[in-house]
Amino acid sequence: MPSTDGSGASRDLRARDASAVWHPFTQHSQWIDDQPLVVDRAEGMYLFDVDGRRYLDGISSLWVTVHGHSVPEINNAITAQLTRLDHSTFLGFTHEPGIELAEKLLDVAPKPPPGSSRAPLSKVFYAGDGASAVEAAIKMAYQAKAQRGEDRPYYVHFAEGYHGDTLGAVSVGGIELFHHTYRPILLDTLMVSSPGILSGNETRGQRAAAVLGELRALLQTQGHAVCAIVIEPMVQAAGGMLTHDAAFVAGVRDLADEFGAFLIADEVATGIGRTGQMWAVEHAGVVPDLLTCGKGITGGYLPLSAVLATNEVYESFLGPPSSGRTFFHGHSYTANPLCAAAAIANLDLMKSNNTVARAHEIGERIGQLTKPLADSDSVKEIRRIGTMTGIDVRSSGERTGFRVCQHARELGVLLRPLGDVVVLMPPLGISDEQLGELVQVTEQSIAAVVE
Repeated sequence: MPSTDGSGASRDLRARDASAVWHPFTQHSQWIDDQPLVVDRAEGMYLFDVDGRRYLDGISSLWVTVHGHSVPEINNAITAQLTRLDHSTFLGFTHEPGIELAEKLLDVAPKPPPGSSRAPLSKVFYAGDGASAVEAAIKMAYQAKAQRGEDRPYYVHFAEGYHGDTLGAVSVGGIELFHHTYRPILLDTLMVSSPGILSGNETRGQRAAAVLGELRALLQTQGHAVCAIVIEPMVQAAGGMLTHDAAFVAGVRDLADEFGAFLIADEVATGIGRTGQMWAVEHAGVVPDLLTCGKGITGGYLPLSAVLATNEVYESFLGPPSSGRTFFHGHSYTANPLCAAAAIANLDLMKSNNTVARAHEIGERIGQLTKPLADSDSVKEIRRIGTMTGIDVRSSGERTGFRVCQHARELGVLLRPLGDVVVLMPPLGISDEQLGELVQVTEQSIAAVVE
């Protein structure tokens, strides 16, 4: 089995990195010992390191890559846009890529069921990454309520939720390991139990009912002060790929309506086809008041995110300039034309390739391929919706999940651990043969590490 130590070039680059760089979610006391991969280039479903070794990208480069790397259609779109307009502020200006992308996002946005009185999502506000989209959405929710004369300073969110790492996004998160340090400096919020952590022989349907009951009890006493409920529909991804029943999403929508709160659906991780639907809320037939999206929106090329809002939210901000009802929020690179061009090409390619239907097929295939693994004594549970898959392995000493992923890397496959949950989330353009390799190497690595 090849060593991960690599050549002199990789060792030199790691040393230079260690002397100058601070990486996210990384314990640098072990950085060199863990022999981080030094990526040189990418093509299709593969990344290549500086030593020329090839690795199957089993996690879509942290859940962002849709069609694979170096996709000609997206490359060409960015190149064409670069020769025309690299950047212009979106504050008081506009441009065609930003307009066209907004139209395309609204075209594929979740729709109210036929005959429903539910308002559709009708406006797009651009941000830079997932956390900044969540920041914008929670500020929109509060300001919209306040400008309608409602004093509602609180947000309801769920344990094991993750919405990004800026302070507002952390405030509505619920992963103790990530978030507890910052609690003294966060917004006051109201947290309800996770819908994805089962007790004993509890089914996901039973868990949904129990947490909805808890949410109702909370809203009955404090709902008058809640401006929004924030959910990750169907999968709490960073919490360990914790899945829940679609009835939970529908129930939260109903309770938000009953108690006059907005529903914010954070689809940064779950959107853009990952769950086998374009949006995870579509599993429940639900339209939120605010929907955040990011990650795969540009096909995994460039940082861009957006908040999709209903007219009810948008119209709360209308008034004469002197009214102060403007949404005073934005960024220097809001709606960067290069990002928008990549996203337009990505959405066009998803349509022509029928990528969402393909994502459903990939998810079902993952389920079939991992069935023997699910019956293994080495695995506690496999949780999956669409392509979003978490394999909860039994602990076999310290950093079991990490060691499984390191073993897979030695076999040419890149995985990502969330504690002892090994994540599979391949690009939606992956072939059946490559998918078979991904699952086979995962199974071999778990067998090699877990006693």
